Amino acid sequence: MTRAMRVAIIDDEADMRESVSQWLTLSGFETESHASAEDALRAIGADFPGLVITDIRMPGMDGMALLRKLVSIDANLPVVLITGHGDVPMAVEAMRLGAFDFLEKPFDPERMTDLARRAAKARSTALENRALRRELADGTTLMRKLAGNSEAMQRLREDILDLGQADGHVLIDGETGTGKTLVAHALHAVGSRAGKRFVTLSCAGRTQEELIAQLFGPVAEGGGLPLVEEARGGTLCLEGIEALGEDGQARLLAFINDQPETGGTRVIAVCNEHTPDRTIEDVLRPDLYFRLAALKITLPPLRQRGEDILTLFAAYGAQFAEEYGCTAPEVSAQEAAQLLQAPWPGNIRQLINMAERAVLQSRREGGSLLSMLMEDNEASGGAITTEGKPLKDHVESFERMLIDNTMRRHKGSIVAVMEELSLPRRTLNEKMAKYGLVRADYTGG
Repeated sequence: MTRAMRVAIIDDEADMRESVSQWLTLSGFETESHASAEDALRAIGADFPGLVITDIRMPGMDGMALLRKLVSIDANLPVVLITGHGDVPMAVEAMRLGAFDFLEKPFDPERMTDLARRAAKARSTALENRALRRELADGTTLMRKLAGNSEAMQRLREDILDLGQADGHVLIDGETGTGKTLVAHALHAVGSRAGKRFVTLSCAGRTQEELIAQLFGPVAEGGGLPLVEEARGGTLCLEGIEALGEDGQARLLAFINDQPETGGTRVIAVCNEHTPDRTIEDVLRPDLYFRLAALKITLPPLRQRGEDILTLFAAYGAQFAEEYGCTAPEVSAQEAAQLLQAPWPGNIRQLINMAERAVLQSRREGGSLLSMLMEDNEASGGAITTEGKPLKDHVESFERMLIDNTMRRHKGSIVAVMEELSLPRRTLNEKMAKYGLVRADYTGG
C-alpha cells in the first residue's frame, strides 16, 4: 500500500491549524502541524516526503522568510501560501521566488484539497526522480542490480569496472531485454565522469531531422542546448544507435574526432539490432563503428546463464509477492528444469514478467508456471532445449534454488531450514558454502 503524502501545516492560529489538518486528513493526507516557522524548520529537511501549507502573516519568521529558507533547503519542495486579501501582490512575488501556489482567505476547502493533490503529485515525481538519479549515480547499487554468479555475469561486472575507468567510447551489444541500458549507466557511475552529466537519447522512432536537431542543433526555441553540448565533459548515451542515419553518423563521427584525447565527452552507443542476418557492423559506417567498438561489451543472453535463471526468478518472485501481499509460489523440480531449459527470447525482461504472472496466478490459485512457459515458447516460436547441459547441473541448480528460497522464507533461521529440508547442520553448511549462500544475506546482519 502506498504511504499517504505528508502535509506540514504552519500557522500561529491553533483553530486554523486544526481545521486544515482535519480536512486534509479526511482527504487522505497525513498531516503535521507547527505553530511557528522556526518549529517547522526543525522538522522539514531536504527530502521531506510531502508539501508545506503556511500562512504568510505570522509573528517571528513570516511565511515569505520561511519560503526563502525552504527553497534554499530544497528547491523542489512545494510550498502553498495562505494569504489575506491584501497579501495577494506579496503572494504573486512569492510564486516568483518558487512557491507552488497560494490560497486567498477565505478559501474553499475543496480548492485546498485539489491544490494539495497537485502539489503532492509534483512532489512524488520529484522525489522519485531524485531517488533514481542517486541510484544511477551509485555504482555499487548498479553493480548489485547486475545480479548473478554465472561466469558470464562475473566477467561482465569485471568488464564494466575495467572499461568504466578507461576513457574511450563504448559499444554495448546484446539481445533485447538483457539490460544494456543498465550497463551504460553502470559504466558512467563507476568511471571518472560519475559526477558529471549522463545524457541519454533514444534514436528509435524519430525522424533523422529530429535526431540531428536534438543532438547537434539548432534546437527549437526554448528547447535548451543540443545534447552534445548538454553532455559536454560527461557521457552521451545513444540508445538504438542503428536508427541513426548516414548524415547523423557523419556528424557524430566528426564530433568524436574533435574530442580531446582525454577528458572529453564519452559516447556510449547501445545497439538493439541483434539478428543473425543483420549486425551492427552492417548498419554503421565502418569508421564510426571502429571508433565506437574499440571498447565493446556484449551482454550474455539469459539462456546461457545457468542457475542465475533460478536465482533471478526467486528474487523477482519474492519482490512481487511482497508488493502484492501474498506468498511467493513454490517452484517444483520439474518447473525449475523447464525454467533452465527455456530459450528466453525476451531475456531478463521476459523473466520479470513471468515472475509477476506466477505470483498473481499463485494468489488466485490458478494456472501453472509450466503452462506459462509453454505459452511464451509457442508465442515466440522457440523450443525448450537443454543446450547439452548435463543432469548434474540441473540437479545442483534446483538444490541451490531450494535452499535459497527456504532461507528467504525463514529469514536465515538455520534450525527452521534444517527441519524443513530434513538436513543435518553440517550438510546444510556444506551445501551453502558450495553454492555461495551466506546466512547474513537473509537476516540483514
